[in-house]
Amino acid sequence: MEYRIEHDTMGEVRVPKEHFWGAQTQRSLENFMIGEETMPRGVIRAFAYLKKAAAAANRHFRKLDEEKYTVIANACDQILAGERWQEFPLKVWQTGSGTQSNMNVNEVIAHLAGERIHPNDHVNMSQSSNDTFPSAMNIAAVLAVTEQVLPALRRLAGEFARLEKENEGIIKSGRTHLMDATPIAFSQEISGWRGMLEETENMLYASLNHLHKLAIGGTAVGTGINAPEGFDVQVTKHLTELTGVEFIPDENKFHALTSKDAYVFAHGALKALAANLMKIANDVRWMASGPRCGLGEIQIPANEPGSSIMPGKVNPTQCEAVTMVAVQVMGNDAAIGIAASQGNFELNVFMPVCAYNFLQSARLLGDVMDSFCTHCVKGIRAERENMENYLNNSLMLVTALSPTVGYENAAKIAKKAFAENISLKEAVMKLKLISEDEFDRLMHYEEMI
Repeated sequence: MEYRIEHDTMGEVRVPKEHFWGAQTQRSLENFMIGEETMPRGVIRAFAYLKKAAAAANRHFRKLDEEKYTVIANACDQILAGERWQEFPLKVWQTGSGTQSNMNVNEVIAHLAGERIHPNDHVNMSQSSNDTFPSAMNIAAVLAVTEQVLPALRRLAGEFARLEKENEGIIKSGRTHLMDATPIAFSQEISGWRGMLEETENMLYASLNHLHKLAIGGTAVGTGINAPEGFDVQVTKHLTELTGVEFIPDENKFHALTSKDAYVFAHGALKALAANLMKIANDVRWMASGPRCGLGEIQIPANEPGSSIMPGKVNPTQCEAVTMVAVQVMGNDAAIGIAASQGNFELNVFMPVCAYNFLQSARLLGDVMDSFCTHCVKGIRAERENMENYLNNSLMLVTALSPTVGYENAAKIAKKAFAENISLKEAVMKLKLISEDEFDRLMHYEEMI
């Protein structure tokens, strides 16, 4: 491999000639050979938007001339086009401020822009890692939720809405505590799943309001040293134009630099979505259990062989993928919460791990909802005969008799039917609590839902 010599304030460093990064990136590569997790592309993409917007703001304040702005903006566009991902190799496990990734972006942009552009003096002008990294991680989080999570959530909710309509009129036994309960329409059960998704969509929108506020303009400790007054307004204005998403300055830069409460709150909404998906996936696999020794109330698609030893076995693998993602998101939430509680004085120094976990959660949730929707939910079919058999045999239908015979007598009917393995009607006739005609009049499933 051929090398070139780059330098920073600590001296000279050998850098692979084929790459566009500089000395500080190389030092980070050599000093933090920890794990396999590299800074997410979402953060790098957010940085490219931010650096382009910052360059436009510096041009506005006449700190950058038109030529320098143009070459910096063109370099950012190359990154945004996905042409330079190999230039961002740094690990998540680096300085907690994300300084090395900020400099990685600065150096790559400077090298792409040409010899007259300095990574600190021009690309990082009016900025600090301490306000750019928290801004970039907020931008990345907002874009991940709006581009990956919410569209997939809507597609899945839409599929449940279709299933709900398709299964109107089917009545089945409800279950609480995994035990028989009063009847429910299958469409009502599905509406509960749909409602979970729609409610978490509202929660996600509410949480994003806090992530739209950016630390940019606070520079090193929140005072805005070396940044012109109004720099934050100009940067967020250009960011909004570039991304199509409204970003605004955080009015309290001291809060913006040191607190990650918005990240905790927004990821909490992702965790709520994960919890709901866990519940939905568990419902689906319970209802699909069988084919002969389980509930067998629904059929789900048979996508692949389920066992290396049991021929013909098919498993609810999409449900299992959903539940594993849910577990990962819940773990990520714990990591983000702990990280946000740390840091000292004017800066949180756990930002890379916050960003990594948040973006992983968003990506996994978006991917798994689309996979679940395509490979499972679209193929759900009601097993009407099994549903009807369970419904007819349910002892909890006795609840419909309770207003007429009283709670205790209704309990006697259910217990007698269970003990003697007879129907509720037969138990009622034996106990002589009401007439057969009265029983038939009260026992209408459609009136119970």
